[in-house]
Amino acid sequence: MKLGCKLGWLLSAVLAIGLVAMAYTFLVVGTTEPHADGRTVVLLSADERNKVLGAMRGLLETVQGITLAAIDGDMEEVQTLATAVGMAAASGESPALIRKLPLEFKTLGMGTHQAFDDLATLATVTEDPLEILGEMGKVMGNCTSCHAGYRLGIEGADKEQP
Repeated sequence: MKLGCKLGWLLSAVLAIGLVAMAYTFLVVGTTEPHADGRTVVLLSADERNKVLGAMRGLLETVQGITLAAIDGDMEEVQTLATAVGMAAASGESPALIRKLPLEFKTLGMGTHQAFDDLATLATVTEDPLEILGEMGKVMGNCTSCHAGYRLGIEGADKEQP
């Protein structure tokens, strides 16, 4: 009886350790490898990489639009543009893609989407373009942090691919 109980506890411990290791890999580390330039390469399929890069270009285009709208004093346009790339834009992502992203990358991404929602809210209560541009500068801090720390690679591709 005692042997069965000990075996049960041992099996439970092994399974718990395995679950923790899997959770750490899927939630924290993602599918990554170090790069010679000091950044972390996030390994994605070619389609996933194109999708992420397209989303990043969309964010940059939105930054440009918000900057121009703020300079023109068009807070309604600032709100519209910022809302379009807020948290709602982040929903519905593929769990397979999300699993490959390291935690800090996901945190920066979600923080950026939330910051755009916050910017949209700010645009409803201010007419000051400098206030909008100041917040936009803070949002860009997430962008530069991400690009300074990460690069996107293609799974199974030659290590020298961009």
